[in-house]
Amino acid sequence: MKVARIDTQSVKVPFTFGAKGGEYRGWTTNNILLVRVETDSGLVGWGEAFCYGCTDAVRGALQHMVAPLALGRDAADIAGLSYDLQQRLHLFGRYGITIFALSGLDIALWDIAAKAANLPLYRLLGGSGNPKLPAYASLLKYRDPERVAARVKLAVGEGYRHIKLHETEEAEVKAARLAAGDDVALMVDTNCPWTPEQARHMTLKLRRYDLHWLEEPIFPPEDFTAIARLRAGTGVAMAAGENNCTSFQFRDMFAADAVDYAQPSVTKVGGITEFLKVAALADAAGVTVMPHSPYFGPGFLATLHLLAARGTPGGMIERYHLELEASLYGDLVKPVAGGFVVPDGPGLGCEPDPAVLKTYAA
Repeated sequence: MKVARIDTQSVKVPFTFGAKGGEYRGWTTNNILLVRVETDSGLVGWGEAFCYGCTDAVRGALQHMVAPLALGRDAADIAGLSYDLQQRLHLFGRYGITIFALSGLDIALWDIAAKAANLPLYRLLGGSGNPKLPAYASLLKYRDPERVAARVKLAVGEGYRHIKLHETEEAEVKAARLAAGDDVALMVDTNCPWTPEQARHMTLKLRRYDLHWLEEPIFPPEDFTAIARLRAGTGVAMAAGENNCTSFQFRDMFAADAVDYAQPSVTKVGGITEFLKVAALADAAGVTVMPHSPYFGPGFLATLHLLAARGTPGGMIERYHLELEASLYGDLVKPVAGGFVVPDGPGLGCEPDPAVLKTYAA
């Protein structure tokens, strides 16, 4: 079974998230870069490469760097192909755009492998049953205590018991804690804003709000030693990893004893192949795998299957707390009582809706 064709398709789906202007005034659509892989036997797999504001660059890497090397290769030799392509493309950078592109191809190949076996991916990876996975609401950035409080209350009313903010000021975190009450877990993702000293000062201020974790408080995000010092010096649990690429950066992060929660992103880390390596390293280090998954394409489905296949408890699905105009996968992307059901069809379990692909094609 050979790789016969590799195509990309970009879709942009409008969304709302309960605010006007502010941090996301220039971001009005959810952008998804799909990777479609077809084999000479007729099987088709779908992947997703991280794109957001770099869609054209990632598509270019897929079409001009990755596809020429992958066409004609054995579609079943996923691990071998992942290693070979990473090695042959390392001249152009081990991380970033190159790995985003390889992630999309890798997810599509795993979709094909599970379809060839006529199994849902999580069963191919060793899982069983048809699990329901707990989720947390990942709020967008409001920079307004009243809007934060209103959105937190909405999420709690929808059944979420874990809520993550994307805020950097105490007023918004305080408002969220008061709105959530004491029995809802609260996390704060700061997106790498501070120096180590600024991070120490702010972490001590935020600690009083009983944070379940503080996420990526320091720039640059790969300064694992500084994160480890912050974790040890404040007693606040740390989470990081959405910006890590390949298992090697996670290896270094675990060696530094920097985090309590590891957040590999299947569309950025190197796909399912690298995600599995990261999960094994995290288990050995005693770190909880908490995937980064604010996606609505094949990357979201892949994350559901990866978490369902794991035998260790504790992980949750991240779900951006926004309202999409349309969904590639119907109600699969909608939480029920704060959780998600893993699709049980072959491969990723569901094909992208062709009408949505056509209507929202970018």
